[in-house]
Amino acid sequence: MKTPVVSRRSFLKSSAAAASSIGFPMFIPSRVLAGPEAPSNKINVGLIGNGLIMQGHRGYLSADEGVQVVAVCDVHKEKLDKALAEVKEKSKVKGECQAVAEFEAVIERADVDAVVIGTPDHWHAAIALAAIRAGKDVYVEKPMTLTVLEAQLVREAALRHGRIVQVGTQQRSERAFRKAVEIVRNGWIGKVHTIYAKLGEFPAPGSYPEMPVPAGFDYDRWLGPTPWFPYNDARVKGDYGGGWRCFWEYGSRKNGDWGAHHFDIIQWALDMDDSGPVEFIPKGFGGAEFQTHIYADGTKVHRKDAGIKNDHMIHFVGEKGEVFVSRGDKLETTPEDLAKKALGPNDIRVYESTNHRANWLEGIRTRKQTICHAGVGARTAHICQLSGIAERLGRPIKWDPKKEEIIGDPAAARWLDRPRRAGYAL
Repeated sequence: MKTPVVSRRSFLKSSAAAASSIGFPMFIPSRVLAGPEAPSNKINVGLIGNGLIMQGHRGYLSADEGVQVVAVCDVHKEKLDKALAEVKEKSKVKGECQAVAEFEAVIERADVDAVVIGTPDHWHAAIALAAIRAGKDVYVEKPMTLTVLEAQLVREAALRHGRIVQVGTQQRSERAFRKAVEIVRNGWIGKVHTIYAKLGEFPAPGSYPEMPVPAGFDYDRWLGPTPWFPYNDARVKGDYGGGWRCFWEYGSRKNGDWGAHHFDIIQWALDMDDSGPVEFIPKGFGGAEFQTHIYADGTKVHRKDAGIKNDHMIHFVGEKGEVFVSRGDKLETTPEDLAKKALGPNDIRVYESTNHRANWLEGIRTRKQTICHAGVGARTAHICQLSGIAERLGRPIKWDPKKEEIIGDPAAARWLDRPRRAGYAL
């Protein structure tokens, strides 16, 4: 299945020739061209989707004196009212904040410079594409999109329109993960051959009786491009332990949840931000103990639900040592001294960010590309989605990371995108 990105590869290559060293062109923000404000001045931001994950973004951006939250958006009036009240209470920059139910009302505003997208996964692509094409910069929660094709389209749009995009895989902005990546990239544990990523499990979605739609909640709009099902609280619930994240219709289950974080770090460590694995094998196929994806050099990444030493999240196994890393700045190595070993003058140093949101805001002001731009986000999203496709089909799939095509399996290739309900085409 050829996508617009692949078929226009020659165009993208020629466009990238004039790009920065990271591969993206440098553009002056439209707000700078449109008026006298310097790029270091106030950034007007709209917050779209005000559920659990947006709480942290609201608090951070409201407290930043260089940011004004000028709009909040949600299809649930109760959440919308709460978000508006919080912004008014906490904003360091006082001014009007609009509350709207539809994201188009945020994006069509000329004074909005950037948006944060915190909706369920099935809305990420449509909102990101609309924002990018309208000249807005974007912070989009992980995974960047729900399908492989969507990821390609968002990546292409960000490049074509010169927008700053940050994907919310914030582990890239944490010291321990960065150090783990540098240990692996510099070969301190030798050639890495096996990696374990702890994702955990979600309960399988069941059958849910129809319930009345709560007052003030636009359920049809929440469903958006996904198939219609009778309303039930469990289907739409924001819950890090389940809720809508359990359903294939709205996400990629644990692959799109923790996988989006950990597979992203693994890509970074293997220097694969512009490539990816070549095969995806579901758990149980041919007796396979783990869900696995494999890179061209033979490196295997196994998904574990538990059982990594000291409750770590990622475990790199090399020919000469091991690295264990987790949130909370937890890092262990074998040999032990590697964790504290300083980089030498000739060692590889990766992009350093210490604050994921601040890195995005800096990108908006300076047009410096972010640590997890749309190109990175697309490749990680592909791993999440292709792992899910293999799981749902119950068989391995082979992937060409250069052409971004499933190899020799036309039936599987049809899963690279999903049907959309009438009225919600991209």
